[in-house]
Amino acid sequence: MCQPAPSSRMIAWAPGVMRSAISSRWRFMLAVLAHGWALERFEHVETVGFEYGQRHAVEMACRLRVLERMAGLRSDWTRRLGVDHVCDLAALHAVSPSALTRDTEIETPAGELPTTFVPGRNLVFLTFAAILAYQRGLGRLIGGMCETDYSGYPDCRDDTVKAMQLALNLGMDRRFAIETPLMWLDKAASWRLAETLGGSALVELIRVETHSCYQGDRSELHDWGYGCGACPACTLRMSGWHTYRRTSIS
Repeated sequence: MCQPAPSSRMIAWAPGVMRSAISSRWRFMLAVLAHGWALERFEHVETVGFEYGQRHAVEMACRLRVLERMAGLRSDWTRRLGVDHVCDLAALHAVSPSALTRDTEIETPAGELPTTFVPGRNLVFLTFAAILAYQRGLGRLIGGMCETDYSGYPDCRDDTVKAMQLALNLGMDRRFAIETPLMWLDKAASWRLAETLGGSALVELIRVETHSCYQGDRSELHDWGYGCGACPACTLRMSGWHTYRRTSIS
């Protein structure tokens, strides 16, 4: 069941949400960037987050604070930011075990997908975001998926997103457009996009307030943000930050 979080038109998931658009939250740093991209382009943006029994709830704990601070970065973003929704997808936890929903080892066995892959997760997220957009009269879904430097999840691929757009439009008799502005950006380019969208203030907000670590570790603030520094998500974030900083300085 999806409930409006205390606050109200596009849907972006992020993050943690076009006439309006809805942007939705996958990996939180990327979702925040997708959300900023949407706020830059559309007059009304709504957001949606998903509670699916994830092993660490830190992303969901961070998201409202991030949304509030993003809205305060620019007056036009304040005006454009609408309702935030949260969908309860507890059933996904029951049927799709992985290292993100169970206390199991994070690894990538030879010839297999990483144990952090949650089968069907992004397919379910897109479907529920589209249902919410249908009910709210919204035409665009914005997501932070990327297949440039990523963990190899098949439901983050451009082909998967395009197939889902076709299926959702046929199944709901609508003309949804799914936008993935980060699909072909590596993590260094994603940090540069943050600077382009919101300057150093947005870069710092993402560095300090967002969370990517698979271990849910927020015990130490590194130059690239919080995290264990060893899991695949931290490695990608750290490498992207250092490349971004190196190229910015040069």
